[in-house]
Amino acid sequence: MQLTKRALAAGLALVLSCASAMAQYPDKPVRLVVPFPPGGPTDVFARVLSVGLAEQLGQQVVIENKAGAGGTVGTDLVAKSKPDGYTLLFGTAATHGINVSLYATLPYDPLKDFELIALGGLVPMVLLVPPGQPRTLKELVAKLKAAPGTATYASSGNGTTNHLAGELFKTRAGVDAVHVPYRGSGPALQDLMAGRVTFMFDSFGTSLEQIKAGKLYAVAIMADKRSQARPDVPTTAEASLADFVGGTWNVIAAPAGTPKEIVGRVNAAINKALEGPMVAERLKQLGIESVTDSTPTSTRAFVTSEITKWREVVRLAGAKVD
Repeated sequence: MQLTKRALAAGLALVLSCASAMAQYPDKPVRLVVPFPPGGPTDVFARVLSVGLAEQLGQQVVIENKAGAGGTVGTDLVAKSKPDGYTLLFGTAATHGINVSLYATLPYDPLKDFELIALGGLVPMVLLVPPGQPRTLKELVAKLKAAPGTATYASSGNGTTNHLAGELFKTRAGVDAVHVPYRGSGPALQDLMAGRVTFMFDSFGTSLEQIKAGKLYAVAIMADKRSQARPDVPTTAEASLADFVGGTWNVIAAPAGTPKEIVGRVNAAINKALEGPMVAERLKQLGIESVTDSTPTSTRAFVTSEITKWREVVRLAGAKVD
């Protein structure tokens, strides 16, 4: 009987301690792990969001870059961190939507090992062509169908989002083109501007300046609505290709087991931060469509659907990691 009382007392003390910790959260800086190198689009977005998130949480949000293996290294680090809300992940379509189909084994499960807190933003892919290529989707598709297998399309590497967008395009449009992988978007865009490849899918964030300068032409955007960054560019549906939506996205996640109260607190802070004028304007400039109303439930449903979609694309493409 005495043992039972002690166990109950210990359990109650633990509950009260956890409740007190959650009531004070956060009482120290929060680490936001970016599983990619500094300076890239994911890192830039994370740093913009971290400023607004710090204001909402009342604590500093420290960016920590842990790159490697297509985002796997940093993502796994967070999956195995203490679930106390002080280590968060700035994940992507790669870490949580695609890698599970590309890699024979992953050290983490994108659903089971995380509390998926909120969507940060959606970054639709835009279909790009150099000067001299057709500037409408109908004309480009007609050209590709007239000479199957002779056109080429660039990507930033095997298994990347823009590679898989190209494979999805081939399937939906019924065309054939040869994939040419590069080591990053930079060299791929250089060859595209030089006309060495026929087309490429990429985000506005990395190609907007070249589009503005007339070095590349944006044919259509893979989204349900036009981009705030370039409202003159039609959606793929408007340009004659329905059911062709996709791109990359960002998800903020915590290790599985993080208390629901903390998850809810961070979710509300993220949504509020994304509504802030400074963050909203900067994301607009980057071609990122912010999501200000996601919940942990809707975020998990979205990520689950993306895993299913990209799994089929990877299967059809026979894509493998470099």
